[in-house]
Amino acid sequence: MSIIFYDIPSTSPGYSVSPNTWRTRYCLNLKGLPYTTEWVEFPDIKTLYEKLGVPPTSKTLDGNPHYTLPMIYDPSTQKYISDSLAIAQYLDAQYPGTAESGRGTIFPSGSAGVIQNFAETAIPLMMDARYLITWSLFRKLNLSNATYYRALREATFGMKMEELVPDDKLVNEIATLEGIMKEIDTLYSNTNKGEGTYLVGDVISWGDIMLAAVLVIFRISWGEDSELWKQLTSWHNGRWGKLMESMNRYE
Repeated sequence: MSIIFYDIPSTSPGYSVSPNTWRTRYCLNLKGLPYTTEWVEFPDIKTLYEKLGVPPTSKTLDGNPHYTLPMIYDPSTQKYISDSLAIAQYLDAQYPGTAESGRGTIFPSGSAGVIQNFAETAIPLMMDARYLITWSLFRKLNLSNATYYRALREATFGMKMEELVPDDKLVNEIATLEGIMKEIDTLYSNTNKGEGTYLVGDVISWGDIMLAAVLVIFRISWGEDSELWKQLTSWHNGRWGKLMESMNRYE
């Protein structure tokens, strides 16, 4: 039986614009595991958890239950797992990558320190692009999801969604993103010593998946033929274009 993967739909059929769920999709495809996608609207996530009897992913700062996607159900173990990192760790443990299995490995041997350093460095850097990421994601949500997401993010940011990246600030936001990606480019170069497409060289790891899960949102939102996407994929000697091209087979 196939794994069930719970994802969030967008206005691009078959594609999500959630970086968190993209992490899990990349992992499932890297593993070559059979799965089916069940699309769940943002407002229905809590109801899904309650219907399935699955405990919340976490709790908010004020102690309320917090329900998020991605989530998977593995019929072979009869387990529900939520949170992209927990899912990735589960898949590597339950379906290890071996030459015989033909499966990839999400956390290659000896990469734990590298991945942790990357996460601790790159994720805070990407926070400087949070307005651009949020704006790009929001543009591709259907009405039900957009209404929910708008209320959530406007409460967080204290401004209207349209104020996050107004037309006259887009150039500045893209420049900020390029600066962030330059720092991540340096991190890649220092880590893999200039060898290979990926963070640890010639093999994909969780670090690449985390980054690609953000970059793919820009491609879906802006369009593959857009000038913005062409700019991004050309930066830093085309590193990001090469990375995303190599990740296409895991979409």
